[in-house]
Amino acid sequence: MQRKLTAILSADVVGYSGLMEADETGTLERLKANRAAIFDPHVATHGGRVFKLLGDGALVEFTSVVAAVNCALAIQEATEEAGAEDAKPIRYRIGINLGEVIIEGDDFYGDGVNVAARIQMLAPEGGVALSRLVRDQVKGKLPCEFDDMGEHTVKNIATPVHVFSVRSAGRRGPDGQKVEEHRKLSICVLPFANMSGDAEQEYFSDGISEDIITDLSKVSALFVVARNTAFQFKGKSVDVAQVARQLRVSHILEGSVRKAGGRVRITAQLIDGSTGGHIWAERYDRDLNDIFALQDEISEAIVKALKLKLLPDERQAIEQRGTGSVEAYNLYLMGRQLYVSGPEGNARRASAIVRLCTRATEIDPSYSRGWTLLAHAQMILGQTLGKKGDDGLVAAERALALDPNLPEAHAVRARLLADSGRHDEASAEIDIALGQDAESYEVIRSAAYLSYRRQRLEDAIRYWEKATNLMDTDINSPAMLMSCYVAVGNSEAARRSAQIALSRAEKALALDPSNGAVMAYSAYALATLSEAERAKERMNRALLIDPDDWSMRYNFACVLLIHLDEPAAALDVLEPVLENVAVTFLSHIKVDPDFIRLRDNPRFKAMIAAAEARLAAEESAAKSPPS
Repeated sequence: MQRKLTAILSADVVGYSGLMEADETGTLERLKANRAAIFDPHVATHGGRVFKLLGDGALVEFTSVVAAVNCALAIQEATEEAGAEDAKPIRYRIGINLGEVIIEGDDFYGDGVNVAARIQMLAPEGGVALSRLVRDQVKGKLPCEFDDMGEHTVKNIATPVHVFSVRSAGRRGPDGQKVEEHRKLSICVLPFANMSGDAEQEYFSDGISEDIITDLSKVSALFVVARNTAFQFKGKSVDVAQVARQLRVSHILEGSVRKAGGRVRITAQLIDGSTGGHIWAERYDRDLNDIFALQDEISEAIVKALKLKLLPDERQAIEQRGTGSVEAYNLYLMGRQLYVSGPEGNARRASAIVRLCTRATEIDPSYSRGWTLLAHAQMILGQTLGKKGDDGLVAAERALALDPNLPEAHAVRARLLADSGRHDEASAEIDIALGQDAESYEVIRSAAYLSYRRQRLEDAIRYWEKATNLMDTDINSPAMLMSCYVAVGNSEAARRSAQIALSRAEKALALDPSNGAVMAYSAYALATLSEAERAKERMNRALLIDPDDWSMRYNFACVLLIHLDEPAAALDVLEPVLENVAVTFLSHIKVDPDFIRLRDNPRFKAMIAAAEARLAAEESAAKSPPS
């Protein structure tokens, strides 16, 4: 059987039997007219495919959940307007789910379809209902509002389904009545093209794009599409008008960056999404030291072109860069690119980030973001991989002293506190971070790890799903989702996460085929997808290339234990890890659900005891005064 992950939209006409009984001919004519003028055109516009018609209903597949939700809202709005003067209008209930389906010819089957149909039955008349997974993926990416409808036990589905209704922001109030208010302008900032002639400069063009997204997000009168949604178009030749329709935004910003020596050239074009016409365009040739002023100029020019007004606090927030040093900023961008595109526990990557951020904070000791990223990398090296030196707490405290409102600094401090057993303080710290910015990638990942360490797997799943959606280069989060979903018995979701992890790992390995840490994630994903031989091949190759990568070995032990059923081989791979890692890594092993079956294994227990004895001796030696 062929399977794939897809978004399924299920639509059904409200009260169809009653409408047919009252006026069979007229109802059929209205339904055909709706499909010809509204339903089918909107499906085509948003890239969907109707794979089954069910009398008054339809099942549609989409490759994008954002496109599916956009399509559903557009159908409902157009259907409502078309039936405004009709005494017996056609109205739909629509449900959307993201799940794995079985492919048979042009048709789909399986729980992915069944759950969509069940959710559709729970949708309000003329409304759209979503599974929680769909809600989490589109939240922050569309100008929508959500109402929590709670968990529902539905026919032939063992696990309760958490359902949300969705509506366009500002369109309807709690009573369902139309609210007449000004709708926000909306914009998607497409990733600026790197025109430097050097692929290694990609971090800089990506950083400029992200900063413009962040700046515009501070304008209260403007809705800005999230970074991950915008970056799905990176490197692609796109039809701007089609992108605007797909994302339901009024405007698109695109541009390019060329950095050479001490100069930078940035071009930017603001485009009307409905016409494809240019509203504003500019080319800037500046000294690299003017980059911050240039970013401010671009943001203010866009706001002016959209005829919006910056509030004083919004202008101040946009102009606050965290550093006045272009060199420190450039080093930080390099470090963050490593952070968002590499495995969590890779020592080589963490060491590079430490070097970059150490230099950035030497250049500008008041650069709080530089201190925050330094703290995270030091934490990985010190407490996870057993490297001696600073564990990150000093750097995290320094970041917070410089900027108490920096959510990423609170997030890394929360992890450090949890690693030292101060769980109540860690919980309070992560709550502060989430309160300051619940959409921050770094904050969400930290919240996931804290939940995982305390064995709150449902919360960990929710956060890692969100992190996966926030950053398209993140391999670690979908890999952690595989472990969580296997632990809670959701094999379909585990396979879906494996497909995401494998796709991202393959892209990373194409750039660096010798990256053992990434090979570990790809092997885990292949094993989850029942491709045991390919998984073993990758493990053997990686162990030859980098046998001392403890994080990689740890993941291989999970693969051998959970998916290949080779506990003895798993212990062989794990033994050197336990002989070297720090106390935090040992704590992680103790709560990792992948190792539940080894809890009573004599060899495993002896290895844990030896590691505990080694760490206790090291701690005692560290506390003893020198002779």
